[in-house]
Amino acid sequence: MQSIEQVSFRLIPGADRAGFLAHAHATEAVVRRQPGFVARMLTESEDGGWTDIVTWASHADAMAAAEAVMADPAFLPFVQMIDGPSARMSHATLVWQLK
Repeated sequence: MQSIEQVSFRLIPGADRAGFLAHAHATEAVVRRQPGFVARMLTESEDGGWTDIVTWASHADAMAAAEAVMADPAFLPFVQMIDGPSARMSHATLVWQLK
């Protein structure tokens, strides 16, 4: 069963939106090479909140990828723009999808 990872967060004070998006795009190769990667979306809400949504082939793939990407130096500039205390990660099993 596919696992949907959601990480909701805010950017650090003074963070540049365009710079953050550039760092997000720079993580593409790191994420794509993780076993079980299916898709990724980044959303921005009107109140300044962000959500990074990643679909994985399984919960085990999601857990392994979370560990791997956080250890990859290429992911660091992206993470450094996130206000750590605001970050919340959750995983859920995909039970239905309409495309």
